[in-house]
Amino acid sequence: MTMEHVIYLSIGSNVGDRLLNLQNAVTSLAPKVQSVLQSSIYETGPWGYADQPAFLNQAVKAETYLDPNDLLVLLKEIEVSMGRQETFRFGPRLIDLDILFYDELVLDTPKLTIPHPRIAERAFVLIPLAEIAPDLCHPIFKKTIQELKTPLDTSSIELFQSVEP
Repeated sequence: MTMEHVIYLSIGSNVGDRLLNLQNAVTSLAPKVQSVLQSSIYETGPWGYADQPAFLNQAVKAETYLDPNDLLVLLKEIEVSMGRQETFRFGPRLIDLDILFYDELVLDTPKLTIPHPRIAERAFVLIPLAEIAPDLCHPIFKKTIQELKTPLDTSSIELFQSVEP
């Protein structure tokens, strides 16, 4: 199968071995999703619900032949297979895989919204994404990732581990 779609994913974990969780998630994407580029890993304070451990977050540029809905199914299957259990909105997560962008697609269905609907307000997503795709243009806001990141408070986000070249 030809990997014809370029996607960007956000991966996060704040339960268990956070670093291993991110690594296992990226490995689990293959063969249907091929990682092209991975950002450094950042440690970030919790967002939305403060009384929980810090997260590790990473952005991944990848290629896939899956359509957006099948990609969402795959990501949810990976989360479940890794042991993620649903808690409450913005609660602790063993692993969280989100589709940020899928080509230039704009999609809004009951199950899936692309680009990710809250990307512009989340520094923990934009900092790693800006590292690997600073000039990527948001198809709705018509701003680059770097431009979206600039006004956000990034004080609670620290480099945890650089990627190896």
